[in-house]
Amino acid sequence: MQFHHHGYVSTDPRILPAAGVGVDRPADLPEQIDVLIVGSGPAGIVTAAQLAQFPNVVTRVVERREGRLVLGQADGIQARSVETFQAFGFARQIMEEAYQITETDFWSPDPENPAEIVRSSVTPDDPKGISEFPHLIVNQARVIDYFAEYARRAPARGDIDYGYEFVDLEVTGEGEYPVSVTLRKISGFTGAGINAAKVNDDEGQAVTVRAKYVVGADGARSSVRRSIGGSLAGSSSLHAWGVMDVLATTDFPDYRKKCIIHSAAGSILHIPREGSHLVRIYVDLGETDEHDAGQVRGTSLDEIIARANAILHPYTLDVRDVPWHSVYEVAHRLTDRFDDAATSPDGKGRVFLMGDACHTHSAKAGQGMNVSMQDGWNLGWKLGYVLEGRSPESLLKTYSDERWVTSKNLIDFDHQWSTLMAKKPEEFASPDEVAEFYVQTAEFPAGFMTQYTNPMLIGTDAHQELASGFTLGKRFKSVLTTRVSDAVDVHLGHHHRADGRFRIYAFADAEGERLDAWARWMLEDAESPLARFTPADGDIDAVFDVKAVFQQHHHDVDIARVSRLFLPASGPYGLTDYEKIYAAHPSDDIFEARGISREGAVVVVRPDQYVSAIFPLTATSDLGTYLSGIFLPQR
Repeated sequence: MQFHHHGYVSTDPRILPAAGVGVDRPADLPEQIDVLIVGSGPAGIVTAAQLAQFPNVVTRVVERREGRLVLGQADGIQARSVETFQAFGFARQIMEEAYQITETDFWSPDPENPAEIVRSSVTPDDPKGISEFPHLIVNQARVIDYFAEYARRAPARGDIDYGYEFVDLEVTGEGEYPVSVTLRKISGFTGAGINAAKVNDDEGQAVTVRAKYVVGADGARSSVRRSIGGSLAGSSSLHAWGVMDVLATTDFPDYRKKCIIHSAAGSILHIPREGSHLVRIYVDLGETDEHDAGQVRGTSLDEIIARANAILHPYTLDVRDVPWHSVYEVAHRLTDRFDDAATSPDGKGRVFLMGDACHTHSAKAGQGMNVSMQDGWNLGWKLGYVLEGRSPESLLKTYSDERWVTSKNLIDFDHQWSTLMAKKPEEFASPDEVAEFYVQTAEFPAGFMTQYTNPMLIGTDAHQELASGFTLGKRFKSVLTTRVSDAVDVHLGHHHRADGRFRIYAFADAEGERLDAWARWMLEDAESPLARFTPADGDIDAVFDVKAVFQQHHHDVDIARVSRLFLPASGPYGLTDYEKIYAAHPSDDIFEARGISREGAVVVVRPDQYVSAIFPLTATSDLGTYLSGIFLPQR
């Protein structure tokens, strides 16, 4: 963590100095808002947390609850999400309180006594080593807490305005704030976050605000989606599940492991929760009639517990407490639009949808919260860029283009997974069918199959072979390196924080001559990205965090000979930043691990950690041309 560059700090260094709209942030909603976010779930709060790094953007989050979420329904945290937590600065803290999944046990009917279940196989949770981070289980409420705290500590001092219900909106297309939004105070609650307070004289009062953009993160029954004429379309599986968080005693030996259980009496997905005692159990309630009219949702808790015991036979589950339970029918639905561009007066997207407002599916693949957070991060930095004048408004169209494809792939995957979970034992081709599918598809639910292709943001694959392990459009897969200045071993990708900057990694050629020439161009040429797209009053790395990675052992890299590009002055005192120069780690050479050419390469990574472009060190004009399609000149 870097601090002191603006002066000595003795308090919590994670609390950044307030700036822009974060100075004297008003407690009440202003009449004019740059970005109004409706809903403070995972998608909405990540959008807000990213936008809190843009101090000149007025962002407000409205939530109909009177306070923080107490009991969230989502709990599975995939490895890609933990990478995201690292970027937002709290991966280590949340890992300490979470349950960590290291392997999954599969249970099937005993071939010699099919009325009883036996453990049929065990698979490591990440057999391919696709991430350095684990698969976690932690309540959604705690995830939201961490992102909300990040927003409060960021320069814009983001927070949540509780007690506001969204009523409707109209995109007038007029003026600087073309969206008129009507809200209702539903609780007589005022203020935001920890400063919120109860009042009694404005409950039920209508409030009208005008916004430049509105983000609908208000769930599967989204009122924002309704207001732009959107709908969810798809199908239901006519199969019901009961789900319960339980505190129980049992003789089931794998009670503290993730288990997928198929028995003659049905199926269970068994997931231990954080705290060493709580467990979430998804219990197969069987097929429903198409004319059921939702009657299955009235299944009692006692019936769910009885069914769980029947499936677990010969083991028993003695439930002592149930903090939460529900019954649902699996449905796979996708919205017909992620923005209102098709219906807005000027053809530009002013209202955006994300999270459950866009895509609904079963809970058993653990994707809802994870995909929603990536929706929020994808849109958040783009809104910040457009509103701060870094990029043209056309950048916002890439949100719908990118996230619709991702959501469609999710729906297709979840349909396969939920179908497998609902099968009867006799319907499987082999007892290992579920385990084999689980291993073969591990990269998808872990969040690493997302691959963007939008040409505005993703360059051509003409030079992919220069860094074959950094696949264009996929997330930047970190590798251990050594920071040259202090000989500390660090994962290169862990310094990619959610501060809204592009990363440019310059991998040096063996002799360093091409790297030196590339660095001179970046520093001195009027056509370089630093000269064109960095604000005149900003630090040299205000927009682009440029790092050098050398092939040599860190002892053989002479900092005195490294370009000043990689030792930039930072802050009002012009202090040298020593965290831009890295060397290949002796035990895990990044050049070997990621197929990087020994002739060197430039890898561009966008703010949400996806690989955007790859160039030779000699292709300076190509790099400039590529970035000019994203950025607006600042000088």
